[in-house]
Amino acid sequence: MIENPNMAAYLDDLEDIPGTRIFTTARARRGYHLNQCAMSLMNAENRVQFAADPHAYLDKWPLSEAQKESILARDYNRLIDLGGNIYFLAKLIAADGLSFVEGVSTMTDMTLEEYQAMMLAGGRSPVGLRSIKENR
Repeated sequence: MIENPNMAAYLDDLEDIPGTRIFTTARARRGYHLNQCAMSLMNAENRVQFAADPHAYLDKWPLSEAQKESILARDYNRLIDLGGNIYFLAKLIAADGLSFVEGVSTMTDMTLEEYQAMMLAGGRSPVGLRSIKENR
C-alpha cells in the first residue's frame, strides 16, 4: 500500500472547518456499533424496547459510556464526534417521532423556524469563521 505523506495533514484540515464534522474512516471505525444500534431502530419491536427502557436497550450494544450518554441526551453533534453517521442517527430522530429537519435543527444554535428559513435561503453563509485554527 502506498501511503500519502500529505494524508494526515489533509485529514487534520477537515477538522478545521467550523461547524462541520466530516465522516472519516476514523469516525466510521469508532462509531460502528453506535451506527448499528441506531439502524436497529428501523425495527418496530426494537423501537418499543428502546422507548420502554433506553438504558437496558443501549446496554445490549458494545457502546462507550460517552456514546450511551450522548444517545440518551440526543446530543447529535457529540454523537457524530463519537463516530455517528447522520444517516444512521436519523433512525434515532425518527424513533422519537421527529422529522429529520426537527432533529438536525437541534444541532444548531437556532430555533427550528430559524433553521428552516436558513436552509430555504440556501444554507449557511460562506462569510464568517472559516478556520478554527486560525480563528478567521
